Amino acid sequence: MKIRVGFGFDVHELREGHPFVLGGVTLDHHSGAFGHSDADVLLHAICDAVLGAANLGDIGFHFSNKDDRWKGISSLTLLKKCMTLLKEKGWQVGNVDAMICLEAPKINPHAPQMKKNIADAMQLSEEDISIKATTNEKLGFIGREEGVVAYAVCLIEKIESQG
Repeated sequence: MKIRVGFGFDVHELREGHPFVLGGVTLDHHSGAFGHSDADVLLHAICDAVLGAANLGDIGFHFSNKDDRWKGISSLTLLKKCMTLLKEKGWQVGNVDAMICLEAPKINPHAPQMKKNIADAMQLSEEDISIKATTNEKLGFIGREEGVVAYAVCLIEKIESQG
């Protein structure tokens, strides 16, 4: 069996009064991540982990922030497109492990819905998706609530050819 691991990272600025979408869930918070799409750092990190594992480049290569087709798009749609690219190359995802780093809001109450959204988009079991969160202990741009960061790793395996 051939397996690979991919790593993803994303960071977005937080802006007062802007929607905050993480894992396909809109969080109730005074500020939110700003970007070309819905700025869902968690899903962007997962997309990069998936693409990187299969040596397919990165999210910016496939969904440029200079292309109006992707302006305001749900990152769940981008994740589904990444999964299509992965499957076209004969790979399947084994699991995803992700970490969100921010001071507020609390993520744990929303993690089950995030896991469901991600599992549905990736056509995986929720058991194959791990979402964790931590603070930056009030240090740096994260500690000052100026930005949010997400990291993700995923394991992929080559699909056995049938025939």
